[in-house]
Amino acid sequence: MSSDFETYEQDFGTITADITNKIGRIPKISGEEKTQLVLNVDKQLEEVRELLEQMDLEVREIPVQSRAMYNSRLKSYKQEMEKLEKDFKRSRIAYSDEVRNELLGDDASSSESQLIKLREERAHLLDNTEKIERSSRRLEAGYQIAVETGYTN
Repeated sequence: MSSDFETYEQDFGTITADITNKIGRIPKISGEEKTQLVLNVDKQLEEVRELLEQMDLEVREIPVQSRAMYNSRLKSYKQEMEKLEKDFKRSRIAYSDEVRNELLGDDASSSESQLIKLREERAHLLDNTEKIERSSRRLEAGYQIAVETGYTN
């Protein structure tokens, strides 16, 4: 069973590396190529979600004494998936800004600095949101530990 899990891990690593590469390319290209790349990344993210589901099923079949190790690995893969989805969302936001500007025909010289500032602010807000979500997960985990050990009222 663990060999299936390890095969899924290898597939996860390969696909996520490819996704990371493509996410980095999205803001640098334009037109139909960019549209196809966005669709391709979206499809690969769905493949990764399915892989994580398969890994989750495999972990349930692993003997109890080994399960904790596999659960922690699976948890880290899920966190990596969340990060990839956020990075993809950021690249798509930049992409939608460019498309909007192309359609509206904005004056590039006056709006370019505003666009840069807006992207920086948006990225800052997304980073802060990510930090808040991580902190919330840590608080929830701490609360669960407190409940399990009997330190709550």
